[in-house]
Formats: sequence, C-alpha cells, structure tokens
Amino acid sequence: MYGLLWRALPGPGWAKFIQVLVLLGLLFYVLFTWVYPWISDTFVGTDPNFG
Repeated sequence: MYGLLWRALPGPGWAKFIQVLVLLGLLFYVLFTWVYPWISDTFVGTDPNFG
C-alpha cells in the first residue's frame, strides 16, 4: 500500500517525502478536528451501563 502511494505521487524522492508529510498532517488535522469529536459526542457516554 505504501509503495502504491509512493509511486502515485509525482516528483523526485524529496518532493514525495514532503507530500507524504503534508498528507499526514492533513489527515491528523481532519481526525482531531471533526472525526474524534463526532465519535466522542455520538458514542461515548450514551449507554448508562458503559462505565
């Protein structure tokens, strides 16, 4: 899977490395901004038997 991503990105090796870092940063931003808060509000604490 990582090889497929590496081959799909354009440019030389150093540019691919920077693109991967930017994509990882974007992924973490999306997860911490929208996904994790939505999961926390939706699933955690709604079951009274859930500790």
